[in-house]
Amino acid sequence: MENVWMAFGLTLFAGMSTGIGSLIAFFAPRTNHRFLASATGFSAGVMLYISFVEMFPEANRVLIEYYGDTMGQWLNVAGFFGGILLIGAIDLLIPASENPHERPSESDRLALRNDAAHGDKAGGAAAQQSSSRLLRTGIFTALAVTIHNFPEGLATFVAALHDPGTGLAIAVAIALHNIPEGISVAVPIYFATGNRRRALLYSFASGLAEPVGAAVAYVIMRLFLSEGQAFPAQFMAFTFSIVAGIMVYISLDELIPASHSYGEGHESIIGLVAGMAVMAITLIVM
Repeated sequence: MENVWMAFGLTLFAGMSTGIGSLIAFFAPRTNHRFLASATGFSAGVMLYISFVEMFPEANRVLIEYYGDTMGQWLNVAGFFGGILLIGAIDLLIPASENPHERPSESDRLALRNDAAHGDKAGGAAAQQSSSRLLRTGIFTALAVTIHNFPEGLATFVAALHDPGTGLAIAVAIALHNIPEGISVAVPIYFATGNRRRALLYSFASGLAEPVGAAVAYVIMRLFLSEGQAFPAQFMAFTFSIVAGIMVYISLDELIPASHSYGEGHESIIGLVAGMAVMAITLIVM
């Protein structure tokens, strides 16, 4: 319980990185796609390594200790694939056009730039329709990011509560993962409205779902646990199984494909291996 405020702080940091993405979009001379490729690859490496090397084996050990060899392993596997099904269902509920994890095609990006130019230079109904379409895209993207960030915030909070070192690694990985999401929220809203402050507000607000997820976990903890009591070990282990499944899905379905699409060379695999190496060294040192 002594790690509660640190866990909240790490979750808030991870969520607010969506705002960093919007700042990069507005104030950088151009979007650095090679940086995004390396960052998303690095994030995937951290998540995959910590899921398969740290969280899944630890959850398996604890669950076997409490429930026996067969039942413990089944519970661990059920939690892992349950986490994959949870985040997969969330993805299925969001249309691909508004899903920030579906990187736009080249034709979509050209259409976005044309819409922006049309909205700035043209007048009348055509310009209003263009701006309205862009605004809708930005708002729905913000909603999609918000929905995705909720389970990520809960995962970061629970992991940091159990082990601050693990929580820090997950928070950094999710923060890197959230930067391009912030860009995807802010850019269409800015093009549609011309209001940089409004675009920043939507981008930052979408990241608030992560500390909200942490708050929900804390409320559950307060309702079902007495003052000063920690989460039962078997509950934490099963939660780790679910979190591992969520992070593996995010890495394989979202981060690695996005990293390849942003990259122009070997940035994706370099970032992936670097993320794994940093996580391996961190686990040994800490």
